[in-house]
Amino acid sequence: MSDIRNIAIIAHVDHGKTTLVDKMMLAGNLFREGQNNSSTVLDNNELERERGITILSKNVSITWKETKINIIDTPGHSDFGGEVERVLNMADGCILLVDAFEGPMPQTRFVLQKALQIGLKPLVVVNKVDKPNCRPEEVYEMVFDLMFSLDATEDQLDFPVVYGSAKNGWMSDDYNNPTDNIHYLLDKIVEIIPAPKKLDGTPQMLITSLDYSSYTGRIAIGRVHRGTLREGQNITISHRDGTQEKTRIKELHVFEGMGHLKTPEVGSGDICAIIGLEKFEIGDTICDFENPEPLAPISIDEPTMSMLFTINDSPFFGKEGKYVTSRHINDRLEKELEKNLALKVEQFEDSTDKWIVSGRGVLHLSVLVETMRREGYELQVGQPQVIYKNIDGVKYEPIEELTINVPEEFSSKMIDMVTRRKGEMTSMESQGDRVNIEFNIPSRGIIGLRTNVLTASQGEAIMAHRYKEYQPYKGDIQRRVNGSMIAMETGNAFAYSIDKLQDRGKFFIDPGEDVYYGEVVGEHVHDNDLVINVTKAKQLTNVRASGSDDKARIIPKTELSLEECLEYIKADELVEVTPKSMRMRKIILDHNERKKANKES
Repeated sequence: MSDIRNIAIIAHVDHGKTTLVDKMMLAGNLFREGQNNSSTVLDNNELERERGITILSKNVSITWKETKINIIDTPGHSDFGGEVERVLNMADGCILLVDAFEGPMPQTRFVLQKALQIGLKPLVVVNKVDKPNCRPEEVYEMVFDLMFSLDATEDQLDFPVVYGSAKNGWMSDDYNNPTDNIHYLLDKIVEIIPAPKKLDGTPQMLITSLDYSSYTGRIAIGRVHRGTLREGQNITISHRDGTQEKTRIKELHVFEGMGHLKTPEVGSGDICAIIGLEKFEIGDTICDFENPEPLAPISIDEPTMSMLFTINDSPFFGKEGKYVTSRHINDRLEKELEKNLALKVEQFEDSTDKWIVSGRGVLHLSVLVETMRREGYELQVGQPQVIYKNIDGVKYEPIEELTINVPEEFSSKMIDMVTRRKGEMTSMESQGDRVNIEFNIPSRGIIGLRTNVLTASQGEAIMAHRYKEYQPYKGDIQRRVNGSMIAMETGNAFAYSIDKLQDRGKFFIDPGEDVYYGEVVGEHVHDNDLVINVTKAKQLTNVRASGSDDKARIIPKTELSLEECLEYIKADELVEVTPKSMRMRKIILDHNERKKANKES
């Protein structure tokens, strides 16, 4: 068995993790000459490619000078923290990747903290040194300060640093003399990162991730902690709740390049996939048949946001989706729970077709909705709600650390915007012509903030936030002030009627779209809801021909993404999500019923 190194790659969103892994795979000769590998290979999910973010962690291995390096690509967003926490358990060291201009960002801090607590040895890579106005030396100092503030040990603080550009495919010890390959980095990994300790004794392995194959069913992935696992071996699965189950291993696979390779046995320290187990969860331990000794299960941070999921009951249901019934949605949520640790699903009160789904943030939940939509599901989701806690009779709410990086001239706008939402500024520092402002803000204040920040800064702002802790309730926050414009009848929207109503607000629909009564078709300029008829055509007489009046001049509709819709809706509204469209609607569609309900409340 050759030498093994297990490393995790940590970085903020967009600092180039996935690109670096691609280049490492090239260096490890995983691709044939001339094979197209132009895009990020690991982001193989459609959603990941579109957004340019990694959502699910991936395993890949390369062989470099007789040493097998298992690389684990981790998500940078703190919303997917559940992914990060469990993956780090498989590594012995980590590569901390930082942008040579931006330096360490809040989410770098989040994952790094987790890694240092576990005791991983860091190797710092300062990436993108070919960018204009980059500042590698300063960034190196900032990384050191960050590690110091996170209580790193002396050994961890004595970290080596590598400079380079992953995109251009070079790494070196000095940023002024670029090389033409990344061999320096790979040599450093083999030199610095400790090999896993070979522990003899009865076998132990913590299941840290899941895979699924339609042929073999669920596959357990993890790192062998102690002993050796063999094909056909009898084992005990020790579950998180303390129960135990006897079973046997059908097949063992190790990671080889992008795929799996069947193997007769796996020794301590290697990462493997086990096929043939039936009942297991992430966090269970595979141990000896005779004398089972379970390992400590993985602890995961609590969810901070929840949303109502329900079946689609709008007038247009079942037109586009394949899966529309409550059973379909329930099965899909159950399936998601198996792999998504930071998610919780509960039945809403006594109903069978409503669920409360809790997760780590709006992004975490909207990725789930978006994935379901692409798989052909139809559903409706309600307004994201923050999960409050009651401690000693006092109401507590989750607080997040928010960092906004903007050009200097917009800084006062940002501060004003965040303080209105009960945010407190903690620090402010200039970086060239940009300013880095840090706040502590309630999680509910972040809902809907991103759109406003980008508008106010003309698209220049870089915003990042991560969960910090629960603090006493900060008081009410004013959400969207404007009312909604609601369609009066079901039918086709006409340009004639939209044209006449444009002074009342902005529209979310174009002429020619089908609308139903109770659908939110626009935003009213005033704070009350307005019911409008957009399906009214021009009345023709022998005097009024269809084309003799002035042509209708329609302002194009405001397009909202799924996150923006979720952040936009009020408490009495839902977002209807189908494979081809997204609509906002009132929970009670009928206007008279809605009036009654408002009077009663």
